[in-house]
Amino acid sequence: MELQGRNNHFIFAGWDTVELAKQFGTPLYVISEGIIAERCNEIKETFLNKYSNTKAAYASKAFLTMAMCKMIEREGLGLDVVSGGELYTAMKAGFPMEKVMFHGNNKSWEELELAVENNIGRIIVDNLYELELLEEIATRQNKKVQILFRVTPGIEGNTHKYIVTGQKDSKFGMPLEPKKIYGVVKHLMSSEYVELKGFHFHLGSQLFDNDIYIGAIEVITKLMYDLKRELGFITTELNTGGGFGIRYTEKDQPKPLSYFTDAIMNAIENQCKEYDLDLPTIIIEPGRWVVGEAGITLYTIGAIKDIPDVRTYASIDGGLPDNPRPALYKAKYDAIVANKAEEKLEMTTTIAGKCCETGDILIWDLETPKIESGDILAVLSTGAYNFSMASNYNKLLRPAVVLLTEEHAEVMVKRETYNDLLNREMIPKSLKKQSCIEEIKEVSQQ
Repeated sequence: MELQGRNNHFIFAGWDTVELAKQFGTPLYVISEGIIAERCNEIKETFLNKYSNTKAAYASKAFLTMAMCKMIEREGLGLDVVSGGELYTAMKAGFPMEKVMFHGNNKSWEELELAVENNIGRIIVDNLYELELLEEIATRQNKKVQILFRVTPGIEGNTHKYIVTGQKDSKFGMPLEPKKIYGVVKHLMSSEYVELKGFHFHLGSQLFDNDIYIGAIEVITKLMYDLKRELGFITTELNTGGGFGIRYTEKDQPKPLSYFTDAIMNAIENQCKEYDLDLPTIIIEPGRWVVGEAGITLYTIGAIKDIPDVRTYASIDGGLPDNPRPALYKAKYDAIVANKAEEKLEMTTTIAGKCCETGDILIWDLETPKIESGDILAVLSTGAYNFSMASNYNKLLRPAVVLLTEEHAEVMVKRETYNDLLNREMIPKSLKKQSCIEEIKEVSQQ
């Protein structure tokens, strides 16, 4: 992201971030519709329009609101959901259900029932337990359900261990053990209500190398060949997941989407030619790559603590609840003092959150201008896994989300209020009764 300044203020997607903070308050998630559209156009130009028989679905766990559903629908992409809540959000937004893919390693009966009732396009089945549930639900509803089966190709990516997912030792998918895979496929070939279209794999998140995709494709196409030879099963769809890395700090060197998709398509074409297989429909599922750099978070700096010869802490009005990634897996971010965007960097500041946790540190040792209370801090590349992972820890209010277009800055998620915090809480009758008894005792003693 090329940083822009105007009148000493940080400009994001054409908007003065200091003015956004004044208008909407902080903490504030800010999302650029233009950057999202640019990423979607890149998907279309370098993948969907370049290669025939391809599809792309936005991985909504990165960031999902009803407004985001509308943007993804407008761009013509599918939607990957991982829970009943994400599916319900898509339903309420009017997203076309035939373009929805439902992931997850432990889908409940209720979630699967909702998916089948609403005729979603694909269910990515993760395990045999889920398959049993799905077959029973499909039978009860007398509907034919189309699925992909998630497998783990045994490939490990170079990223944090908490976001690696393609290795054999994973909670996701079925390991490629021939007896199990053959048994599942043979069973599904004769299933009346569940149709197996092919397979899905996901190798991890924030990946910068394409060789692991090539390795996984070599493993999966060998499986496709063996299944055709042994059982006569034809794989018609292959979902290669997402995980394409983005820029969080200067150390990150992200590649263009084509670096991954060209490698994926070349590998599949070569392997299918070698094994004399028909080329299946190829699906990708970028999430972070679409929205990560399209978002920033604005904070107001409050208390500043200078420990001579040790460290300077600047505390912000948010932290761990609106961005848990640094605490969860040491995620790194860059930031800019938005109201001093063009000033010289002359000190090193550690950005601390306001939670009662020593580990609530957003950024260690950030190079900044002279920091003062009341300054506005803009943390970059927070579009993915910030809003979607936010919590109310310490009973902090979750921020508003503002969508920027060329002409408008509009709220697409309202800021929480204290009433919102308590709107699902109830005091049980037993506690209310106990309180009354205590009051009576107090009165009698007087």
